[in-house]
Amino acid sequence: MKYFDFAATTPLDQDAAEVYLKVATEYFGNASSLHDFGGQSAALLENCREELANLLGIDKKGLFFTSGGTEGNFLAIEALLSTPKKEGKHIIAGIAEHSSIHGILTRLQESGYEITLLPFNSKGLIDQEQLIHSIKQETILLALQHVNSEIGTIQPIDEIARICRANDIHLHSDFVQSFGKIDVKRIAPLVSSFSFSGHKIYGPKGIGGVYVDPHLKWEPFFPGSTHESGFRPGTLNVPAIAAMTVAAQKITGKLQEDTTKYHLLRRTFIDTLEPIIERVEIFQADDGSQLAHIMGLRISGMEGQWMMLECNRLGFAISTGSACQIGMQSPAKVTQALGLTAAEAKEFIRISFGQSTSLEDVMKLGESIVQIVHAFKAAVI
Repeated sequence: MKYFDFAATTPLDQDAAEVYLKVATEYFGNASSLHDFGGQSAALLENCREELANLLGIDKKGLFFTSGGTEGNFLAIEALLSTPKKEGKHIIAGIAEHSSIHGILTRLQESGYEITLLPFNSKGLIDQEQLIHSIKQETILLALQHVNSEIGTIQPIDEIARICRANDIHLHSDFVQSFGKIDVKRIAPLVSSFSFSGHKIYGPKGIGGVYVDPHLKWEPFFPGSTHESGFRPGTLNVPAIAAMTVAAQKITGKLQEDTTKYHLLRRTFIDTLEPIIERVEIFQADDGSQLAHIMGLRISGMEGQWMMLECNRLGFAISTGSACQIGMQSPAKVTQALGLTAAEAKEFIRISFGQSTSLEDVMKLGESIVQIVHAFKAAVI
């Protein structure tokens, strides 16, 4: 079985796994305990915080560890809402945000907040003019994913941050798909908060982080919390934090190498679809605004779930969108953002490459998809 769902999760890096085991067995003390075992864990924890802050280009005072992207998005937004730059209860977000963001927005709407959701243009990007026209005097927060998890388009966070600053609006950005694939040092300090996750960068599952601008005087969502300066409750998972830090060091150290490889794999995959290219629609932006290793597409007349199952039968693991939505019987959020019809949305599939993906694997996957389409066409006729 060949794996093509790296946007959903990645395998644990071997070095990260060894660090996890070492820390879990030798630095097992609670980092909040005052004895020497706790002190050793606390020292390691703070070394990891400093190293990750350096990799992200942020002040370590604003970096807090969480259980992953979903919790990170929730706590970051709650922190920003506790310290708005002005009065108001209007929030703007993208239609294609991760399901964790939509879950938060639904609860906030029920609590009296007004929510405006923005679609994508044909390139899979937010229209900045439409964003500006959506801003009201009461707008206090914009939530916008840096890289879309289903088609890999990259939002111009630096430009959007300028719009937010000019209008006294907090900007929260989900960096889960971008950290480790793009150098985020330049844009990380421009946002009010961002989230990231360990298992997207070959680290462990169940660990991630949040940055909140340390100049903000936020209030904790969980009263009485003592961990992470009150940002969240619960004993910190120091072994997972250490393993995530190792994984982050390794993946950021080979950003250019990976980027070059993924561009080659992307071009090769598209070339292999040439026999059926008239039926293929790839949702993508121009090169500068597109993450190469995530491909969102539809094949006319072929339901995505059928294609996924047929690929699985032939030994290839692909997906029909974010794993956090699978089983909800609803189309990928990005298909709504792109304005696809219900029938077109059902044809959506996602293919994502990783560090173990080979050129041969990509060619075989493309050829297999062509084979599936031709077999389906013959059966229909």
